[in-house]
Amino acid sequence: MSPSSETAHGQRLVIVESPAKAKTIKGYLGPGYIVEASVGHIRDLPSTAAEVPDKYTGEVRRLGVDVDHDFAPIYVVNADKKSQVSKLKSLLAESDELFLATDEDREGEAIAWHLQQVLKPKVPVHRMVFHEITKSAIQEAVANPRELNQRLVDAQETRRILDRLYGFEVSPVLWKKVMPKLSAGRVQSVATRLVVERERERMAFRSASYWDLVGTFGTGRTPADAANPETFGARLSAVDGKRIASGRDFGSDGRLKAGSTNTLHLDEQAARALAAALEQTAFSVRSVESKPYRRSPYAPFRTTTLQQEASRKLGFGAKRTMQVAQKLYENGFITYMRTDSTTLSDTAIAAARAQVTQLYGADYLPDAPRTYASKVKNAQEAHEAVRPSGDRFRTPAETGLSGDDFRLYELIWMRTVASQMKDAVGQSVTVKVGGRAADGRDAEFSASGKIITFHGFLKAYVEGADDPNAELDDRERRLPQVAQGDPLAAEQLTPEGHATKPPARYTEASLVKELEDREIGRPSTYASIIDTIIGRRYVFKKGTALVPSFLSFAVVNLLEKHFGRLVDYDFTAKMEDDLDRIAAGEAKSVPWLKRFYFGEGEGHATGGAAEAGNGDGDHLGGLKELVTDLGAIDAREISSFRISDDITLRVGRYGPYVERASAVEGEPGQRADIPDDLPPDELTVELAEELLARPSGDFELGQDPVSGNQLVAKDGRYGPYVTEILPEGTPKTGKNAVKPRTASLLKTMSLDTVTLEDALKLLSLPRVVGTDPEGVEITAQNGRYGPYLKKGTDSRSLTSEEQMFTVTLEEALAIYAQPKQRGRAAAAPPLKELGTDPVSERPVVVKDGRFGPYVTDGETNATLRKDDEVETITPERGYELLAEKRARGPVKKAAKKAPAKKAAAKKTATKTAAKKTATAKTAAKKTTTAKTATAKKTAAKKTAASKTTTTDEG
Repeated sequence: MSPSSETAHGQRLVIVESPAKAKTIKGYLGPGYIVEASVGHIRDLPSTAAEVPDKYTGEVRRLGVDVDHDFAPIYVVNADKKSQVSKLKSLLAESDELFLATDEDREGEAIAWHLQQVLKPKVPVHRMVFHEITKSAIQEAVANPRELNQRLVDAQETRRILDRLYGFEVSPVLWKKVMPKLSAGRVQSVATRLVVERERERMAFRSASYWDLVGTFGTGRTPADAANPETFGARLSAVDGKRIASGRDFGSDGRLKAGSTNTLHLDEQAARALAAALEQTAFSVRSVESKPYRRSPYAPFRTTTLQQEASRKLGFGAKRTMQVAQKLYENGFITYMRTDSTTLSDTAIAAARAQVTQLYGADYLPDAPRTYASKVKNAQEAHEAVRPSGDRFRTPAETGLSGDDFRLYELIWMRTVASQMKDAVGQSVTVKVGGRAADGRDAEFSASGKIITFHGFLKAYVEGADDPNAELDDRERRLPQVAQGDPLAAEQLTPEGHATKPPARYTEASLVKELEDREIGRPSTYASIIDTIIGRRYVFKKGTALVPSFLSFAVVNLLEKHFGRLVDYDFTAKMEDDLDRIAAGEAKSVPWLKRFYFGEGEGHATGGAAEAGNGDGDHLGGLKELVTDLGAIDAREISSFRISDDITLRVGRYGPYVERASAVEGEPGQRADIPDDLPPDELTVELAEELLARPSGDFELGQDPVSGNQLVAKDGRYGPYVTEILPEGTPKTGKNAVKPRTASLLKTMSLDTVTLEDALKLLSLPRVVGTDPEGVEITAQNGRYGPYLKKGTDSRSLTSEEQMFTVTLEEALAIYAQPKQRGRAAAAPPLKELGTDPVSERPVVVKDGRFGPYVTDGETNATLRKDDEVETITPERGYELLAEKRARGPVKKAAKKAPAKKAAAKKTATKTAAKKTATAKTAAKKTTTAKTATAKKTAAKKTAASKTTTTDEG
């Protein structure tokens, strides 16, 4: 539907999601248009029962969905958006047309629908869509609007209701049976299961040792050059026709796989014996096999491949990648970044081909444009790939960008240009070298080489790899020019030992790839899913690896045993297919939800699989029944994992611990806490024994000679400390209550070495040092930030803990005679230097702060997380922490009340002015309240994506 001619000269209101997007578009539309942001979703399902209108009760109030009346959702306007909704209504009242310009995906379509439902416009409404924010694209979108796509809205709403039912029904089961405040979700639980299963594989893995030989062979020809080297390396490949075993021949149990009858497994002794037997062997070239090499360009980026490459090349997490990409999109540098498509428009292809010719020459330009078919099932082909915006691509140097923005734009630009370049071509060569050993055995070595004669697209871009040892596409390996029968001299034969390695843990990049390969969830939500499982403490990062916590083992164990279908990979993928069929109009939403929630054959189900449009339909049915009967779930069993015959790992409400059962029935067993950051595959029987052997509990130190009370050392929540045991009958409450003396151990002390003398010294604090000439008492004390002197209200720091017990009155008076230091003390040297931050281009160091170690570039500070250690933190991890802190923005302080004098000024104004002022102040007050309540969100919206991608509930 085109804008009506009657309103062509009136005022038009254009609503987008984010202020940054609004600012960019406003500059392209000119007068006659008001561009305003909704600031993300304005309406959603209630997050708590308190937000549900009073007329709803029972299950409807708990779920926010009326499951008995066609799963009608109860939508409420978000509290922090009410003032913005009022503003939009006010602007709409003064407008002649409304353009809903939210993103062109399911979520964007749903936001547009919610805006229409809430604003209730009485003027013509148009759906304005575009894939890039350029002047021509925006003007084209205004001139050619369309209607709202109700099928996309229905699909998104079905997805939202489904995630609500899953999260709000399954999460309470975790609260009751594992730990409070946990969550389950349709995709997050499956993603967690993938990470846990990989750790299980690592725990079950048994390494195998194998050996081979590496030979250095010389041709004897001189002089040598880079194109024709004199020597080359080759690896032993066969002995007497039997192939030498390598890592791929062993199973996870450390044994050779079945069917390896023609494989020879060498151990160290056999390898060294063979090397000795080959010392005098005359070797020769047995065969030379040459094949043409050809490598085609990589497809342009879609959401997931962009996340993977940004992780490999830039060290970005998925969340950081999407935040930067959103910023680039909203400021008109790239096309829409949430896309399944690898297609490029004709305009984009022409721009890329023009840049190939300009930068690399006509020799690198193929005769015909390249097209790429999407590999993603049900890809939204209406979108393009992620590419530079416009009909002429700006080179990175022309953008004026810097830091993360520049680096990600450069990556996208290089990939897009390279996608329209010629193939790389060359030759791959395999040389077989053989000889007979002194003991009569025949040994054959193999070497492979690659020569690239025309680099083609590799001149512009080379894709990274998840395996740090993998060879990249542009790597050449040159072998000398040899022919069959040429004699060779073995200059060196070296036995080499190897050990098979457990499967690598997932990184953010490889988990994104795994989810996409299994067709689980939507690629646009993967970043938020990974962020959720890390935030819920199901997973923590060790370097770039995603490590599951022991808590996640308990959660996944429960879900697998009692909700197996809900975390089944095929089931989750089939649900995604169903949701895509609803989006395509091939299935109906309500019958499908009924089958999922109530199950087939229940009284609520009015239609079968055929009516729901599910194809076989057998994978659906009965969430409500699953969460109703919880009697069969043994909470202790779910959270217990056997380590040895007498040691069990348990996940308790306050964290994981190991337990050895008592030999006496009914007696409590021996327990020891497990460090939060211990990877599960490192909890061996030996480590469990070590943890149990460590001192724990109360350590009796002896009797206080003055009070007669027993003194003990304990390990508390905030560290080790000493305290006294008060006699029985000592009042603990009321006016006469007596508190036991308590003191934290010094940094130089530990639970297993602290003595009675140490305890008496600690409990003597604060120690009276003496009085000054005015008679004011001076004491030495141990505080939160270290040892110090106190005289009245005047405190002075001491340089060491020992000084608390040794400082004399003269020394104390000398300290007080010095001017009190204002501001900060001299900065302590950094704990570690990490390098130069790619964004601020300032040196990054790790420092020790009041609340623990943190990274800083002098402008931004970011506290290390619980799984980060000063000794092992990498530069990339430091840069990532700083980037996340920048993205969150500064923490805003609560707004102050307006001064009272403004109220007095209001009285002197005219009635009309007073009315206007009051209205303005009311609006301002609402805005301030909303801003104060959501300061953190507001700050994030200014620097990153303002549209929050809908993810799993829970």
